[in-house]
Amino acid sequence: MTAFAWRVGGNSPIHVRTVLMDHGVTRTFLKQVKFHGGVVTLDGVEVRVIAMAQPGQTVGLQLPPEPANPNVSTSFAPLDILYEDAHFLVVNKPAGMASVPSHLYADDTLANRVKGHLTAIQAPSTVTHIVTRLDRETSGAVLFAKHHFAHSILDKQLKLGQLDKRYVAVATGRVRPRLQTVDAPIGRAPDSFIKRMVRPDGRQAQTTLRVVAQSQTASLLAVKLHTGRTHQIRVHCEAIGHPLLGDWLYGTQTNPWIHRQALHCARLSFYQPFEQRWVTCYAPLPTDMATVIAHEVLPVPTNEL
Repeated sequence: MTAFAWRVGGNSPIHVRTVLMDHGVTRTFLKQVKFHGGVVTLDGVEVRVIAMAQPGQTVGLQLPPEPANPNVSTSFAPLDILYEDAHFLVVNKPAGMASVPSHLYADDTLANRVKGHLTAIQAPSTVTHIVTRLDRETSGAVLFAKHHFAHSILDKQLKLGQLDKRYVAVATGRVRPRLQTVDAPIGRAPDSFIKRMVRPDGRQAQTTLRVVAQSQTASLLAVKLHTGRTHQIRVHCEAIGHPLLGDWLYGTQTNPWIHRQALHCARLSFYQPFEQRWVTCYAPLPTDMATVIAHEVLPVPTNEL
């Protein structure tokens, strides 16, 4: 089982619950620990979270066991790992691969391959806690947590806007202004189970677009997400009149250089609380993205992306 221990600082007694919450343990996760076999200790002795801890004592947290999910099959196919430690895993998803299994893609999604990797390294849990997802035809960095506690910490970072994802996209036409934040709510399109659209009763969505380079027919964009709605970048680019190149759902699939939406998650940053440091991962441009940029947009230095 995975366990953690924190030494109590300060000069005054403090509730064990407060120590745990100061280290990222949420109330929701504490309930899961209590009801699913986890243990909270004080100097090695099991206690309730309302117990008082003295300075110098050690508060411990033993995570509950995580039964393997039988609905996620194991794939030992190759996995492009960008970053890994005992708690987190960042992988580079290729275009054309689904992030998680579905009735259409059951056996060789990113989650299946991550489960295979966790099995191969004999990780304490093989449950695939996916934190960030990408559309099947979008490439780039995807973040996984290796246990439920790490997942709950990253969920909180997502809600607070601390987890930072940056994308490279190629949009049709000359995007103006060169720097803009699209603030437009997104909801489901009425005539499609898959498609989304800007609609006043949708969920709040914000996307910052910065033009890095342009030709007469296309714009290379550096994109920052402030929220994480389904198809957000694709919907917002369509809403301002500049759908992504190759996007069959929101634009037109007519580009000879790329046969999917021209969208790649190039950078992902998150805070690693167990080591008290920021982690930033970079996913290199895949060949089709590099090709469409070279043919459709003016050449641009890589440090501009």
